[in-house]
Amino acid sequence: MSPLARRSLIALSAIAAIAAAIAWFGRPQPIAVLVKEIDRGKVEASIANTRAGSVEACQRTKLSTIMGGRIEILAVKEGDRVKKGQLLIKLWNDDQQAQRVLAETQVATARQRVAEACFQADNAEREATRQTSLRERGFVSTSKEESARTEAQARRASCDAAKADVIQFQAKVNATRVEQGRTVLYAPFDGTIAKIVGEVGEYSTPSPPGVPTPPAIDLIDDSCLYVKAPMDEVDAPKIVAGQAVRISLDALPKKSFPGKVKRVAPYITAVEKQARTVDIEATFDDPSAPGKLLVGYSADVEVVLDARPDVVRVPTSALLEGGRVLIAGNQGKLEDRAIKTGLANWEYTEVISGLTAGERVVTSLERVGVKTGVPYVVEATPAGK
Repeated sequence: MSPLARRSLIALSAIAAIAAAIAWFGRPQPIAVLVKEIDRGKVEASIANTRAGSVEACQRTKLSTIMGGRIEILAVKEGDRVKKGQLLIKLWNDDQQAQRVLAETQVATARQRVAEACFQADNAEREATRQTSLRERGFVSTSKEESARTEAQARRASCDAAKADVIQFQAKVNATRVEQGRTVLYAPFDGTIAKIVGEVGEYSTPSPPGVPTPPAIDLIDDSCLYVKAPMDEVDAPKIVAGQAVRISLDALPKKSFPGKVKRVAPYITAVEKQARTVDIEATFDDPSAPGKLLVGYSADVEVVLDARPDVVRVPTSALLEGGRVLIAGNQGKLEDRAIKTGLANWEYTEVISGLTAGERVVTSLERVGVKTGVPYVVEATPAGK
């Protein structure tokens, strides 16, 4: 080979090597992706509340005395547990007590008058009977008998009037007792004192209609609790009493508790600047499962509408628009796959056709460059995920 031909061959080899190097370094770089292997399992269709719900007490009442007055006795403190019928608050009512004593004295006096008047009536009736007997034997005149009979009737009328006075004064005693009842508060059920407004010596004012005056006592029966949560109005027709729910609490993260829908409100609530909602009430299947709960805890309710126990499922986060997913193909490139889906929730979606257990779908769809046909490498899933 001539020197010229040899130099040409070397030059061509160098050019080919440079072209190969350019092609190698210019090739598309694999995209690191997260994948999830398709498996079989349970898929549920569910709906959740739109805003945070709360733990509520089955019985909670905000008590105020019927009339206003100065607090004389405050028999409880916030946090105290009380029994039904226990005294909570008593207002100053010495004037009413004096009226009651007066009325009871009048009752006693009236009863004495009854004894006197009725005794005289009995004597007058016996005298009238005696005068009738004497008149029949001709010892007294008819006018004498009639006078005795009239006297007996008058005495009996006085007796009856005295009895009526007793009833009247007893009614007055009852009225004063009712008035005194307007100045005291008793616990209507067993519970815990949540809040007290007022101190001994302060004036307590009842809440008149239309005036939001704070109640004197907030009493909670925390032995029976439920969760109240607002659901979007479009979901209202899907919810019925008795449906299964999962209840989660901010105070107990990463836990959920089974329950049932107890009640669906028969009306829609319109909250300013927020969507219209319908309130539902849910109870725990096992009230002791969450432990000690405080009324007012934030809570979420997920209503289970339907469930499939053993189906092929794909993470919902792996779905693209139009019912498609990206598959980690065997040739080292991402492949587009159309699938048919069924039940779905925020975590999993049922796959009716298009995928089989064992295939891997891409879940890191938000990463730049993740699309059909690009080469990929599988990134190790972080621990704990």
